Amino acid sequence: MSDYKFLQPYTFKNKGITVKNRIVIPPMTEEMSFANGEVTRDELRYYHIHSGGAGMYITGTSNVNPLGKGFEGELSADDDKFIPSLTKLAAAMHKDGTKAILQIFSAGRMSTTAILRGHQPVSASAIKATRNNSEEPRELSETEIEQTIKDFGQATRRAIIAGFDGVEIHGANTYLIQQFFSPHSNRRTDKWGGSVEKRMTFPLAVVDEVQRAIDEYADRPFLLGYRISPEEIENPGIRFDDTLKLIDELKNKPIDYLHVSMGRVWRKSLNDPKIETPLNLPIKQHIGDLPLIGVGDIETPADAEDVIDKGLDFAAIGRESLREPHWVQKIIAGDEDSIRYTVSPLDREDLGLVGNFWDFLMSNFHDAIKLSSEPDSKK
Repeated sequence: MSDYKFLQPYTFKNKGITVKNRIVIPPMTEEMSFANGEVTRDELRYYHIHSGGAGMYITGTSNVNPLGKGFEGELSADDDKFIPSLTKLAAAMHKDGTKAILQIFSAGRMSTTAILRGHQPVSASAIKATRNNSEEPRELSETEIEQTIKDFGQATRRAIIAGFDGVEIHGANTYLIQQFFSPHSNRRTDKWGGSVEKRMTFPLAVVDEVQRAIDEYADRPFLLGYRISPEEIENPGIRFDDTLKLIDELKNKPIDYLHVSMGRVWRKSLNDPKIETPLNLPIKQHIGDLPLIGVGDIETPADAEDVIDKGLDFAAIGRESLREPHWVQKIIAGDEDSIRYTVSPLDREDLGLVGNFWDFLMSNFHDAIKLSSEPDSKK
């Protein structure tokens, strides 16, 4: 068996939960659920195929209420009627001792009237996103904000009942929680907006409500993670100093890990050339003992080992896990040479990359998926 550090187990000190290694499968959009958000058989099969190697597996994002839906085929945790299918999903992910984490979110303005079946998207303020074809959202009322916070708690309760080992609050990728933190999307002048401290109010309230649900409903140790995007390119937008202030508050909350969402694990600042180091390094220095998950362009065992060597606690392999569901198992078996770094379209059925998921990958991540049938694919 290999002596890679990323194969060593990790115990979360606050909960006493031990994961069998430091490899994580991060949340990835797969658009495989039914239109109402219920888990499909194809989805269960996909998760079962790709589970079993990593220490933790985080689902694609699930909405906490109907207005939180961001795309078709999205998983939902907004009603008790979904508990049976979520239970099946957690069971599929628990293969060979992998811990199953349900990611929960609201899309906010990153949705459309069509996806919401005639309802206008909502956000912190009535400010359009800068992406093409975005719609002007409706500003949430204070009553709706308070209800949305409670909805995160109820989604957590359902995750506990369904047998998951934890939830990850999705505070990244320009979705609703980030929209409240961002000076671009949050122009409010009440207690939910204004200064950077006030723009933290909603994210921190969600963390508190999720932990309250864990305290009330969990009959076993249950993880609470938080995913964050360190910067925005919008002006005004989130800058790295803002994020460090939010992290200062998050690390004083009972979260068990921080998950930094970036396309490259060693990416530097998008806005500040004076920041000369990859952002994950000062973030890790800032949070101290709080575990950090790094993600983005981690493909080879050497890539993952470099993440651990540089002080991060977990390495998340996203697209590579699609190409090679037995990545960890092959390393343990001393069979690294057989790890696949490309995908043959002929193998997509065997890999569970079917239907809308395959179409989504080909339209949004064609080059990153690395098709073996194309001569310029990287080996």
